[in-house]
Amino acid sequence: MSFLIELKIPDIGNFSDVDVTEVMIHPGDVVELEQTLLVLETDKASIDVPATAAGTIQTVHIKAGDKASEGTLIATL
Repeated sequence: MSFLIELKIPDIGNFSDVDVTEVMIHPGDVVELEQTLLVLETDKASIDVPATAAGTIQTVHIKAGDKASEGTLIATL
């Protein structure tokens, strides 16, 4: 039996509509828990967003240049 897990942007503080500067995953990639999935850039800092689950990436729902906030869907495992 297989099921999909949604990876979403976690709580990133008081930021919203933050620029996605780099996406480090592609469909078919195997990711480990806490592996960096993407990088967000605010006026003050870069934020590495880690995986909250391990598995094989099925679909990536975000790309560099997008805006992201807490809860934005990154990918499905």
